[in-house]
Amino acid sequence: MSEKIRVRFAPSPTGYLHVGGARTALYNYLFAKKHGGEFILRVEDTDVARSTEDSLKMVLEDLQWLELNWNEGPDFHTLKDKGPVGPYRQSQRLDIYKKVADELIASGKAYYCFMTDDEITLQRDKLKAQGKVPHVESPYEKMPPAEALAKVQKGEKAVVRFKTRQLKKDYIFTDLIRGEVKFPSDMVGDFVLLRTGGMPVYNFCCVVDDYMMKMTHVLRAEEHLPNTLRQLMIYEAMGWKAPQFGHLSLILDEDRQKLSKRKGATSCHEFQLEGYLPEALLNFVALLGWSAADGKEIMSVSEMTERFDLARAHQAGAVFDAVKLKWMNAQHLRALPHLELWNKLQPFFKKAEMSFEDVSAPWIEKSVAALKTSFETLVEGAEIFKTLSDKHFAIAAEASEVLAWPTTKAVVEKWKELVLAHIGQEMTESDFSAMQKAIQEGCKVKGKELFQALRVAIIGKPHGTELKILVPLMTKKSLVFRAESILAK
Repeated sequence: MSEKIRVRFAPSPTGYLHVGGARTALYNYLFAKKHGGEFILRVEDTDVARSTEDSLKMVLEDLQWLELNWNEGPDFHTLKDKGPVGPYRQSQRLDIYKKVADELIASGKAYYCFMTDDEITLQRDKLKAQGKVPHVESPYEKMPPAEALAKVQKGEKAVVRFKTRQLKKDYIFTDLIRGEVKFPSDMVGDFVLLRTGGMPVYNFCCVVDDYMMKMTHVLRAEEHLPNTLRQLMIYEAMGWKAPQFGHLSLILDEDRQKLSKRKGATSCHEFQLEGYLPEALLNFVALLGWSAADGKEIMSVSEMTERFDLARAHQAGAVFDAVKLKWMNAQHLRALPHLELWNKLQPFFKKAEMSFEDVSAPWIEKSVAALKTSFETLVEGAEIFKTLSDKHFAIAAEASEVLAWPTTKAVVEKWKELVLAHIGQEMTESDFSAMQKAIQEGCKVKGKELFQALRVAIIGKPHGTELKILVPLMTKKSLVFRAESILAK
């Protein structure tokens, strides 16, 4: 590719970043990095009612968490523009859109339309009744621009519409993912460029911004494919070169419907709170519509960049599999150095009001190595480490059945006796196994009467992480305290 690649991610700031938006941002980021190009962040905030400063910060926070760093756009900390072709927020570019709209009116390719909503509805109903396509047929299409402008200056409300009826042609382009796409011009009627208050519509400002910000490629969701016809018309009318388009497949839920918030967590922020790693989430969404040529599934961002090729993008929709995401997160978690994983658990410990400040480096290494295969998210990891905290030791309601067994008291008493007799403050897995065998023989118990009673004595509930893993991570003092708590119960 001879020209400098420039791609953009253009979110509407109406809340936290959806996983579909994250995938679009990721593909643009990977494409730019793969080809030594630039990744631009543009904010499409012309929906004044829904676009807020707080929502913009939410989107930027999610992108920052994902480490999808942009070359140009609003600065993460100050929200001020960085880059030579700003402003990067559409709400600050209204004068630019007005100027381009004026050029289209002056060249006879757009016009002021004074039709009311009621008039448009009546006209459409009439056309439908006649079996015709209900495109707007404005009586103002041929009004001289000077006369129309005079009406506007007197305070009459008008939108600016783009003329389409005279085009009568097919618009053909090669989609980077879908191949040749053909749209007949009569698929659309005269469409709005500027609303009555002067606010631009999506298709208009999108073209103006992509051209003026020198975008070479536009990678966006499949739902934008129909917008391409209107946009190509505007590019042609202005004499501007259009970028290359690539429309990404939809992300579907388990019912093969478009993924929505109604089906559970779909925002990056929610996944962050649930203890997913950003690199795991990126790895997962990358494979929702693309695959590496070598079939590799678990990849870092640098590995994805190296392998990224739009020729490998899929046209069919991809199902968001929450079970697969969790599995993938576990693979990334377990691949981390133990100290790094420990540090990532700290915010989740804090949220659960847990502290492990007095533990040694060898204990951290041993505990993470022992427990990391037992959890798939950082939230689950904090819950498992919670079992090691005496402060959070509690006798669960489900332990009541075990406590009622006539053999339980003897098992717990024998366990306490063996722990107190053990030399040293900690025990090994083999030490625990030997004690368990001694209890089995001494108390004449086996099966759940042995295993569940011991589990209640150690973690306060009859089910959970294997005791042979947990006990070597606990001190004699802690084990005695817990056994005495159960005996008191």
